[in-house]
Amino acid sequence: MRTSTTSRKIKALPKLKHKPAFNAQAFLDSAGVARKVRQFKPAEFIYAQGEAAGSVMYLQTGGVKLTVINEVGKEAVVAVLGPGDFFGEGSLAGQPVRMGTATAIMPSTVLVIEKSEMFKVLHAEHSIADLFIKFMLSRNIRIEADLVDQLFNSSEKRLARTLLLLARYGKQDQPHGVLPKMSQETLAEMIGTTRSRVNFFMNKFRKLGFIKYNGGLQINTSLLNVVLHE
Repeated sequence: MRTSTTSRKIKALPKLKHKPAFNAQAFLDSAGVARKVRQFKPAEFIYAQGEAAGSVMYLQTGGVKLTVINEVGKEAVVAVLGPGDFFGEGSLAGQPVRMGTATAIMPSTVLVIEKSEMFKVLHAEHSIADLFIKFMLSRNIRIEADLVDQLFNSSEKRLARTLLLLARYGKQDQPHGVLPKMSQETLAEMIGTTRSRVNFFMNKFRKLGFIKYNGGLQINTSLLNVVLHE
């Protein structure tokens, strides 16, 4: 009996092409998205608490602090944002007025997107919708972590954690670990203590080599030891 051998050629599987990461900035800059580009100087208001809320902001460059004022006029810093962050998103949830104030802490470029336009973008472009949801979830996690920090940690630990978190915002246009210019008064407001305490701890961190002043405030990752130390 003759045995015939049939040779089969196995076709190579096509290489999977990795889809490049969605570039929110490029999308928001495209002609199909109606938006305004505005420049702000340090200490200039982007919007104020109580103003009508009808737009969402996207921080292109610079830094922004979000603050709230209570009935007796006491101000608290809620968050400090860096390039790539959204803010003013409360208008999408039906808030008729701004619940806080947004202020530039350095020269900043902000894209202002009208609420109706942002809704169109979120419905039409799933990538930016995913990015926006991810950002909002991260913001909520950060707020919860800040609350725990305020409840259980000392002012020294709170300052160290805040400095480490803020340092990451310099990575797009500054060397990694360089903090945006910020007053000790603002840092004190963020961690719920006095300026004199912040000044005391900053001097302590400098002497220990955790931070240094060299064309800006540079944060050493060894500052994490303060956060982790019991």
